[in-house]
Amino acid sequence: MSVLTHFNEDGRARMVDVSDKNVTLREAVAGATVLVSAETFGLIKRGEMKKGDVLAVAQVAGIMAAKRTQDLIPMCHPIAITGVDIAFFSDESRNAIDITATVRCKGETGVEMEALTAASAAALTIYDMCKAAQKDIEITNIRLLKKTGGKSGDYILLNN
Repeated sequence: MSVLTHFNEDGRARMVDVSDKNVTLREAVAGATVLVSAETFGLIKRGEMKKGDVLAVAQVAGIMAAKRTQDLIPMCHPIAITGVDIAFFSDESRNAIDITATVRCKGETGVEMEALTAASAAALTIYDMCKAAQKDIEITNIRLLKKTGGKSGDYILLNN
């Protein structure tokens, strides 16, 4: 892509006009990883964190964040999201919680930002729920894993 579409002819920011685009089914999957200590990992796994069920709260936070992306990212369009799913994969060998956020819509523009926002908010919520137990939690590897639909075609991150 050689043209930056979020600038007008005067070089000022603008929201791209998507009214000429076709309505298609669109899906985006984003990921993030939260790295914790073995002790914190155990507290999460056993449901013993003082603030409550870490992953249940993070799941709701991710869903809420996807729905509010337009309020956080200035040039995002309001999108009628048709579905959001947040999944967690615990990896005890790395003391890691891998997050995937899947967002779908039928619309003129994609949901990549909504998926990335959902994964990020879920990761931040895990951090918030666990920060009393551990100060050096690391959030890493926030990335788009997959997108389908729209005129630019499909994208799948290899070696994710």
